[in-house]
Amino acid sequence: MKTTTLPLQNLMNASRSCAFLLILFAFACFVLSPQARATCQQGCDLANGNTFLGDDTLVNNTTGSENTAIGGGALLSNSTGIQNTGVGSGALLFNTTGELNTATGHIALELNSTGSQNMATGESALYNNRSGNFNTATGRQAMQNDVDGSQNTAAGFAALFSNTHGNLNTATGYYALISNTTGKRNAADGNAALMNNTTGSDNIALGDEAGRNLTTGDHNIDIGNRGAVAEASTIRIGRVGTQTAT
Repeated sequence: MKTTTLPLQNLMNASRSCAFLLILFAFACFVLSPQARATCQQGCDLANGNTFLGDDTLVNNTTGSENTAIGGGALLSNSTGIQNTGVGSGALLFNTTGELNTATGHIALELNSTGSQNMATGESALYNNRSGNFNTATGRQAMQNDVDGSQNTAAGFAALFSNTHGNLNTATGYYALISNTTGKRNAADGNAALMNNTTGSDNIALGDEAGRNLTTGDHNIDIGNRGAVAEASTIRIGRVGTQTAT
């Protein structure tokens, strides 16, 4: 019988080729496996549909899903809350179970914990809100001190700034309803409109500084007039003076 002996070099080359093929095969299996494809090293949680960017964003999330956190500490405490968006350092930082909130700006909605369906745009907008729902605050410090007030709308720098428990208020303009704390169903349209109202309810003020003298009165309508302290059920239109026909 004729025996052929392969050169040693050929055997070594064959071994190296086999080893290389095995490595490629193992790598391909890993890349194509569901576990590997479901892992994202930075920026997303594919299992729950969350997206995050920044230090300490969404670090305590457990089952919360479809959240977006961008900025240091954004949505840091979120555990089960869903469909929240926090953009800005500290935005929605203490939110735990609140849902469907949108916070854009430094520390916007930072202390919110269980409040849902709020929208805060601007630095510290709705900063202190804890459990209030359905609020919209647009502007720096708008509704900054709200605690559990709900269904309020504030648009303008510091609009509804002091509101804590008031509901169903609308403030449009710089300082509009800035001092309101528990007053309800007020509508102020104009810079500093109803700015000194604290607990008065069901007031309407139209125009810059309209109703600014009101503090606690209810059911007033001031159009282009500053009103009077604590008066109630009064309508004032324009300033006091002689009117000239044209």
